[in-house]
Amino acid sequence: MPLPSVNTPTYELEIPSLKKVIKYRPFLVREEKILIIAMESEDPKQIAEAVKSVISNCILTRGIKVDKLSTFDIEYLFLNIRGKSVGEDVSVLITCPDDGATQVPVLINLDEIKIKENPEHNRDIKIDDTLTLRMKYPSLNEFVKNNFVESEKSSVNDTFDMICSCIDQVYNEDESWTSTDVTKKELTEFLDNLTSKQFKEIEKFFETMPKLSYEIKLKNPNTGIENEIVLEGLTSFFA
Repeated sequence: MPLPSVNTPTYELEIPSLKKVIKYRPFLVREEKILIIAMESEDPKQIAEAVKSVISNCILTRGIKVDKLSTFDIEYLFLNIRGKSVGEDVSVLITCPDDGATQVPVLINLDEIKIKENPEHNRDIKIDDTLTLRMKYPSLNEFVKNNFVESEKSSVNDTFDMICSCIDQVYNEDESWTSTDVTKKELTEFLDNLTSKQFKEIEKFFETMPKLSYEIKLKNPNTGIENEIVLEGLTSFFA
């Protein structure tokens, strides 16, 4: 006589960039094993494939391609799936900024963490009077690099490679050049020929991008000073 099947609960959440409500389920043990084995390999490609496979399995709504989602979409998904899998409450050690030394444990409910959007954020960047650069968000590989791969400080080439991968198109009133129609060398040369002021507008796109954010007030037990702290990014909640 076979063992009975275990019922897996399902939940709903909205994918931030798509504004679409999807259904998902928690990680199963077999999927956590896939993640652990991949992370132990320290191979970015293997980790990316594992993350893609596991999250894709947990999303029950059809038509969602994980490798096409933005980093903040994937962080938000991973945070919620992780919360429903092992518990919504996590304890994080926070260093009080007033003295930079005292650490205080804080219990955070993952359900309270949301995506914060900056009203100054814009995907369309005006390069000059005629040209506009449309950006797309970093995706799965950047998520893996930021959260699962220990690496040295990014070089200038790494930064340019990441920016190139996020260029969607360049357009004016009459023509449009999509990133798929040009070479990486052409994109790099395009960036090299921008002024510092124009390049700072591209940097602003990344600085103002939507991100996981959670604000807390924390009193330093040693100084009595109350600190307002903003935690951002997935790693902040699993440090």
